[in-house]
Amino acid sequence: MSLRIPLRATLLMLCASLCGCHLLVLHPFGAIAKQQSHLIVVSTILMLLIVLPVLALTLLFAWRYRATNAKATYTPEWDHSTALELLIWSAPLLIVIALGAITWINTHTLDPYRPLAATGKSGGAGSAQPMIVEVVALDWKWLFIYPDQGIAAVNELAAPIGVPIHFKITSSSVMNSFFIPALAGQIYAMPGMQTELNAVINQTGAFDGFSANYSGDGFSGMHFKFLSLTAGEFDRWVQQARDSGSALHETDYLQLAQPSERDPVHRYASVAGGLYDAILNQCLAADHPC
Repeated sequence: MSLRIPLRATLLMLCASLCGCHLLVLHPFGAIAKQQSHLIVVSTILMLLIVLPVLALTLLFAWRYRATNAKATYTPEWDHSTALELLIWSAPLLIVIALGAITWINTHTLDPYRPLAATGKSGGAGSAQPMIVEVVALDWKWLFIYPDQGIAAVNELAAPIGVPIHFKITSSSVMNSFFIPALAGQIYAMPGMQTELNAVINQTGAFDGFSANYSGDGFSGMHFKFLSLTAGEFDRWVQQARDSGSALHETDYLQLAQPSERDPVHRYASVAGGLYDAILNQCLAADHPC
C-alpha cells in the first residue's frame, strides 16, 4: 500500500513551513551581523553566476541535442574547442578570485576578537567604552556576569543600544556555542579556555539566543533572551537585578553549575570578585586551587 500526497497539499505544507521563517540571519539588527549577512548574500550571488548558467545550459543542451531533433548538428569526432575551454575555465577562476579576496578581507575585518573601534563599522557606537559581559555556558543554561555593574543573570542578557559589547566566553564542562543571530555570528564556549566576541546592537527589542552546539540531554532548552534596551531601560534592568537580594558566591555557583534543564530567568544582586576567572581556570573545587 502506497501513500500518495496530492501536489496541492505538498505545496501548502511547504509554504506553511517557509512562512514561519523570519530569516533573521539575513536581516539582523547588529552592526557585525549585518556585515556578515551582506557577506553571505554577496558570496551566494557570485556562486549563482556560475550555477544558474550551468543549470540553464544543461537543460538547453538536453533539449537541443535530443535524439528526435534532426536539425541539430551531429559531430561525433569533435573533442576540443579553445574558445569553449577558455570560457569554461576563466569564469570559475574569476569567481574564485573574487570570493577569495572578499573572504580574506572580511575574515580580518569581522574578526570577533577585534574591537569595534578598529573596524570603523561600529554602527553608531562611536568612541563609547565597551561594556564587558562574561559568559559561562553551564549544563544546561547560560550565566551572564556584568563585572562593571557587579550583577549577574541566568538565561537573560541585556545591553543598551549603540554601546559596544565585549563578550568573554567560557564553559563550565563541555563545549557549547554562544549564538545570538540578531547580534553576531556564533562563538564556541570551551572549558578552560576563553573566546571573545565584540558586537553592538542598534535596535531595541527582545531577541533569541541559544546554544548552537549539541551538549547533552538538556541542549534543546539552552535558550535565553537578549534584551536590547535604551540607556534608561538598561539602568532600570540593572537596578532590578540589584534589588533582587540574592548574591552569587562560589558555593552558589557550584550549586548553579549542577546539571538542570529549562531554568527560569534569575538575577543576582552581587557577584563574588574573581568568580569568572576562577571558572575559567577551573579552580573552584577544593582539589583544584587557583
